[in-house]
Amino acid sequence: MNPTWQSHLLSCNAVIEDGRVVNYGNAIAELGSMRSGTVLADLSHFGLIHFTGDDAQSFLQGQLSCDVRAITPSTGAGAALYGSYCNPKGRMLASFLIWHDSGGYVMQLPSALQAAIQNRLSMYVLRAKVKLADRGDALVRLGLAGRHAEALVREILGRVPDSPLEVIHGQQGSAIRLAQERFELVIVSEWAPTVWERLSQHVMPVGASCWDWLEIKSGIPMITAATQEQFIPQMVNLEVIGGVSFQKGCYPGQEIVARTQYLGKIKRRMFLASIQPMAASFADLATRIAPVVAGDELFSDDMGEQSSGMIVNAAPAPESEGKFDVLAVIQTSSVEAGKIHWKSLDGPPLEIMPLPYLMNN
Repeated sequence: MNPTWQSHLLSCNAVIEDGRVVNYGNAIAELGSMRSGTVLADLSHFGLIHFTGDDAQSFLQGQLSCDVRAITPSTGAGAALYGSYCNPKGRMLASFLIWHDSGGYVMQLPSALQAAIQNRLSMYVLRAKVKLADRGDALVRLGLAGRHAEALVREILGRVPDSPLEVIHGQQGSAIRLAQERFELVIVSEWAPTVWERLSQHVMPVGASCWDWLEIKSGIPMITAATQEQFIPQMVNLEVIGGVSFQKGCYPGQEIVARTQYLGKIKRRMFLASIQPMAASFADLATRIAPVVAGDELFSDDMGEQSSGMIVNAAPAPESEGKFDVLAVIQTSSVEAGKIHWKSLDGPPLEIMPLPYLMNN
């Protein structure tokens, strides 16, 4: 996290751990504001890799699952894409959002993975005219969501992106429309405190887990260190949200990804669900509810002691105290057969909820 920006957030009562804003002093009120308010989140827990050079597009096209050519190189407006970077076996090393700015391509992914992914991609540059740089400190990312979000983006930049994943660029920054009432602002660091002050007069600043919840409810997976190399892109519905192209050329893992798509129904898929963890014993009032985290295994009667799934992402839900909403990759036959349980066969059951998009199969 940019040290100057971190100092600004601390002056706004932010509690920061490992480069991630936990809350601004009242986590319960912040979570409650997600129900109907407009919220503002710092997104410094995401890192940025900037790709520049004459061969940047062709290089990325040969490394990523998405069709980078669909991102319009423009200084005025363009598009963003979800995508993945896979190992040769088609297992995801990272998921990301990528867009084009005036200087090149910007890849946004969890900051905990950024350095390793940047180093790995750098190994394959060879003679290509491409340079990779960490831009995390140069650009401040702010998430804005709620019924007043569009008006506030217009106030800051003078206009707004019209459709989902459209990107607009201005002199001081860019805006990406992530959903109908959800935006990301990418602001030059020098201007960021001014933007924050203007926005925070009208909205509730919230911690990173609140933004995680919005991503989960939107069905957008985020690969973390706990889930690297666990899933192929279709398992986390990446092709449904435009993160996989089956018409482009080769990239690491492409044969596996394509074969999975064309040879039949995918056996594991990502579902949206909720979990109400229970204390280990009602008699033991000191037992704390364990948080649900990425990488937790899931079990079902039809699979016995064999795991039938894994948590991809999890965040506290505003609707009920102690409940977590999750994205989880689960054996589809297990979902059809009956209850899925968290961590063990006698663990709390998952309540499967509808995703906000239609599945292919």
